[in-house]
Amino acid sequence: MSKKLALLAAVATLACAAPVAAGNKLIPAGQRIAVAKSAMTVQPGAEWNKLSERPGRNAETWTQDGDELNDLSFYGGIESGRPLFREVDKKNRPLPKVSATMLITDIPVLLENSYRIARDASSMAIDTIAPIQFAGNKGVRFTYTFSKQNETLQRRGEARGAVVGGKLYLVTYEAPSLYYYDRSAAAARVVADSVRL
Repeated sequence: MSKKLALLAAVATLACAAPVAAGNKLIPAGQRIAVAKSAMTVQPGAEWNKLSERPGRNAETWTQDGDELNDLSFYGGIESGRPLFREVDKKNRPLPKVSATMLITDIPVLLENSYRIARDASSMAIDTIAPIQFAGNKGVRFTYTFSKQNETLQRRGEARGAVVGGKLYLVTYEAPSLYYYDRSAAAARVVADSVRL
């Protein structure tokens, strides 16, 4: 089987295995809402589904097609000394922690190191990094690619974030590189552009 056919088969498997679960909440277009149990608010331009399972304490994930197909995640006001995700194995594989003194260039490194442990990323690369204004603060925008253990499927992502008042605010969007990334990237950028603190 060619590499392209194998990737298409992997995407098809994900699509069949990832229905939008019961307990999720519809996020309508056009309304400004608070996210991630924080002061961060956004205003989506299209409908999204908020997943009932949260990746971490002050985090939440939205999708349009199903978990693992396109994930728009918010990390709101993560305090110094706390990880982005729930600990997987705190004793043997502790997650990196947010620091109130982080530079904006430390944010992509934090995400990469967190993904290697919490998301079981076998390979991950930060592709681009650029300074931006994020909700009126000095922030960073970066793109990345990664694959999970025992998967040939490559995923693409982009993120924006800033440390404000000693707390990390971060928005990530990611999806399989093949088809799903481009399908919802514009809608995710509308949400990320609308962030207010």
